[in-house]
Amino acid sequence: MHKKRLLAAPYSVWMVIFIVVPLLLVAYFAFFENGQLTFAFFKRFFDDPNKIYLPTLLRSLLLALECTALCLLIGYPVALFMADRKLNLPSMIMILLIIPMWINFLLRTYSWMILLENNGVINRTLQYVGLLQQGDHLKLIYTQGAVLVGMVYNYLPFMVLPIYSVLAKMDYCHIEAAQDLGANPFKVFCRVTLPLSVPGIITGITMVFMPAVSTFALSKLLGGGKFSLFGDLIESSFTSNNWGVGSAMSFIMMALILLSMAVMRAFDSSAYQKKG
Repeated sequence: MHKKRLLAAPYSVWMVIFIVVPLLLVAYFAFFENGQLTFAFFKRFFDDPNKIYLPTLLRSLLLALECTALCLLIGYPVALFMADRKLNLPSMIMILLIIPMWINFLLRTYSWMILLENNGVINRTLQYVGLLQQGDHLKLIYTQGAVLVGMVYNYLPFMVLPIYSVLAKMDYCHIEAAQDLGANPFKVFCRVTLPLSVPGIITGITMVFMPAVSTFALSKLLGGGKFSLFGDLIESSFTSNNWGVGSAMSFIMMALILLSMAVMRAFDSSAYQKKG
């Protein structure tokens, strides 16, 4: 036991310095002003006369939900394909998923700007094949859809990998038993594969939703600054030396993320009980 504590000591120190201390600082700036306890920063958020904070928060939540849903719709078939033992292709697909993650987040986003801009690769290709006339272009960039595409692209691996991890460890005897009992592929998926993969789905939803709801750079680069997300408001508050409001909004964001994690954990527990 003593050796385990010694091995855990560096990690404990790291957690205190980079997790506990920053959280305490955020809490201090959110609840204290000039050394006095105050709720003025939270009141300023909810009583915003310009009606900016709450609509922006709702927009961020909606985009995060859309991003999570799209990642699930795209990622689950990919994970299912990777886990198919007959294909023997999981390592190749895994490389294709992970290699882009080695590149800087901003560089990946700039690549999407090149693809989506008015004179970008997509518009030029459509003009070349005759689907668009020369000089015409589709409005792809600087829209909410472009931001959503960037979010899905950047966070998709966080959905695929947890689901694949669960599917790869699944006991295929259950599937063979269902097939022996006469279940068709659709019933096998609905009755066996999908229920057994619920823990991976819940983990993937959590891992995608948390960064998606707090994203901020994508809205500036792919949205052209035409609309703000909640992460943009937090960033602008800190860069403009308004640390109190920025900390209050960060505290609200953390509360929402913890709430979403609690909901996902409840679903995970209920799914585990049904499985048992």
